[in-house]
Amino acid sequence: MPTHSVCCEWQRCPHGYNDGATDTSQVGLNWLWLISHAPSRAVEHSSKKYCPSFTSHKKSICTFEALTPELVENAIDGALKAKTSWENLPLDERAAVFLKAADLLATKYRAKINASVMHGQSKTLWQAEIDAAVETIDFWRFGAKFAKSLYQIQPTENDFGVWNRMEYRPLEGFVSAITPFNFLAIGANLPSTPVLMGNVALWKPAENSVHGAKIIYDVLTEAGLPEGVIQFLPGEGLPFAQTTLRSPDLAAVHFTGSTTVFDTLWNEVGKNLSNYKTYPRLVGETGGKNFHVVHETADVDHVINSTIRGAFEFQGQKCSATSRMYVPKSLWPRIREGITQKLPELKIGSPGEFDAFMGAVINRRAFDRVSGYIKRAKESPSCQVDGGAFDDSKGYFIEPTMITTTDPSYESMREEIFGPVLTVYVYEDDKFEETLELCDKTTAYALTGAVFARDRGVINYALNKLRHTAGNIYINDKSTGSIVGQQPFGGSRKSGTNDKSGSANCYMRFCSPRSIKENFLPLGDVSYPSMASE
Repeated sequence: MPTHSVCCEWQRCPHGYNDGATDTSQVGLNWLWLISHAPSRAVEHSSKKYCPSFTSHKKSICTFEALTPELVENAIDGALKAKTSWENLPLDERAAVFLKAADLLATKYRAKINASVMHGQSKTLWQAEIDAAVETIDFWRFGAKFAKSLYQIQPTENDFGVWNRMEYRPLEGFVSAITPFNFLAIGANLPSTPVLMGNVALWKPAENSVHGAKIIYDVLTEAGLPEGVIQFLPGEGLPFAQTTLRSPDLAAVHFTGSTTVFDTLWNEVGKNLSNYKTYPRLVGETGGKNFHVVHETADVDHVINSTIRGAFEFQGQKCSATSRMYVPKSLWPRIREGITQKLPELKIGSPGEFDAFMGAVINRRAFDRVSGYIKRAKESPSCQVDGGAFDDSKGYFIEPTMITTTDPSYESMREEIFGPVLTVYVYEDDKFEETLELCDKTTAYALTGAVFARDRGVINYALNKLRHTAGNIYINDKSTGSIVGQQPFGGSRKSGTNDKSGSANCYMRFCSPRSIKENFLPLGDVSYPSMASE
């Protein structure tokens, strides 16, 4: 089966975008169609919900029916009815669905999915492409390879007359897949991973990502996914979580979202343990407080450019976004000057303007949360703020903001903000070891981070000191941008279970292996050699 990857650099991608290229035009046409056909916002009622648009508070990108416990219960029944026939299909037949879906997304649906994410999540064309198209395609194509590699792990020894083998069964029951707004590729991957392994799944996408998620669901259906295998359930989280977590048939939860929500799900599973047929598996990727640690030997220009990309792309709404930075005093004047000079050059606007670097944050709640951090920093005697303007008159727009603090434990050094805010702590050059200790202990998260240095001894020292500080660590690169098949993604501590999406390890979590021993020789006696008389 093919396992090639659509790479994440457009200049190396056969479907790359260049000025005036057909694909760019197709994205633009799909964008204009979505804008012109977006339904007007109305007072929401019990039977209909609106997926909002960042472009106007009066517009939405789509509507969907409100979720009820009855709908969730029916979906559980439907998934379980589809389970036997799906899990009995050979792996190659299941993989064929996702490989065909990948080809459909790479061609027929590529412009449509990018336009949807640009409109619905306020992603620029670049950010939409590397997420909704490229990473989703990679997840599906590499997924077939990862699953195949698991099936090939078999016992290495067989006694004479014995055949040993391992069967990689799906879990018993259904998988609850709860997906975030910020990466449609994650939305596609969380139900797809268990389903490829023969499971059935209930998929609840974030309300802000319903339009793009429905396109993904339609692509899978067109690719041949049987009815009922994935139950698509957009809507509020409460009726979904309450109903799925109380079901005795819950086999696993596959989650990406906030640490608080994952903690709640975990606690609810614990309360219901006696009700389940089996112990549910919990696989989760949650928050992060991702860092750049800069050493005095670092390349200053590279630090500046990498940090701007890491902190402000997609408005800082990546779980891996650079949120805190530690800079030596000797380099700080040059780094500060470089960042503050570039910030005004970052165009903020509609993703329909292809030269925009940033769009709007996702909704009112995000706008209020992020702007609150900025307001408090402006009032704090320990902080200096560069940038930091915000405007919600039309959409939820926030300027890229850099906070410099003299307090390494200030709230924006500790807490996940999930917006275009970078906080910097300047340390004395001879306090590098102590700074690494600060980096490790300041926050509860351990998702991503980066070390910038030219000195190899320094790099090795920092990696050892920060061994458990990040599940993904980068050397002289920004804290964002993991690629399926290259940098398996996930963190520990309060950042999740570190099951590494984009690797075979995550697929193993949705298997229940069965060891099989087959004897070819009949047993002729009950006695053992040690029982023989001399």
